[in-house]
Amino acid sequence: MKILVTGGAGFIGYHLVKSLVNDDRLELHVIDNLNDYYAQSLKKARLRELERHDISFTQLDITHKDKLFALFNEQRFDVVIHLAAQAGVRYSIQNPQSYVDSNVCGFFNILEACREYPVKHLIYASSSSVYGIKQEMPLTEDQMVDSPESLYAATKKSNELFARTYSKLFKIPTTGLRFFTVYGSYGRPDMAYFTFTEKIRNGQTIDIYNHGNMKRDFTFIDDIVAGMIPLIGLPPSADEQFYRILNIGNNSPEELMTFISYLEEYIGKKAIINYLDMQPGDVVETYASIDKIKALTGFMPRTDLATGLKIFVDWFNDYYGGAK
Repeated sequence: MKILVTGGAGFIGYHLVKSLVNDDRLELHVIDNLNDYYAQSLKKARLRELERHDISFTQLDITHKDKLFALFNEQRFDVVIHLAAQAGVRYSIQNPQSYVDSNVCGFFNILEACREYPVKHLIYASSSSVYGIKQEMPLTEDQMVDSPESLYAATKKSNELFARTYSKLFKIPTTGLRFFTVYGSYGRPDMAYFTFTEKIRNGQTIDIYNHGNMKRDFTFIDDIVAGMIPLIGLPPSADEQFYRILNIGNNSPEELMTFISYLEEYIGKKAIINYLDMQPGDVVETYASIDKIKALTGFMPRTDLATGLKIFVDWFNDYYGGAK
């Protein structure tokens, strides 16, 4: 089976490919544009780890439709796992154009490529951000998601709408995954847990929004990957109009201040905290209902927050040269 993973040098893409490389039944192709949204050195470090295995890598931007189509024409993929995107809620306020280019136009190109060169299954990254605020908890896939709080969330909702249309019109089986606050080793430096760890180690002040009154369904990367892999061979059927949306989260929200206390314990330093009001585009709480994905695959997260953050801090200290 030929599998294309877009954004394969990114955080989730890297861990997914790393988990698939030992399956001899799979032929893995990875693309990534290696942009400079955060340190390219980290992306290249992930890529070096992957290239120790039998994968094919192409540096390619999904906004370049002709190059993308040429790759699809040459390889004729069976499955596409589309993780390439411009990430980050806060950055979408500063640089909205990059989100439209990558998350809207780029996703459209992926859909068009899957239409022109049919695939058995397109799995793509959505986000828990689509839920916005003022939702009943836990968040379920059948809730209305038409009030995004950020442009990032709006682009991810547009992906779901585009996919629904293409699934219905062209019978492209699509599964959209609403990820809930994914964390772990080789993570994204723009994520709160990463910047908090760096600043606590260095004795710098961390900004805590909404005065710390926030909860997140923190989901360890190994659990995310374990939930994704079984879906590869489970495309939605004609009865589902070839379209599916699934939450993939920990189903156990944690207080932000509990999260910080674990970091303080593992780093061995107290955090210097600057409490601030809620910032635009953010939400107070996320909490995933995982009933649908559990019924489909048996998915059940195994990693509690204390264990996951210990693994992350140990990796951080090793990668960046030990505690300071």
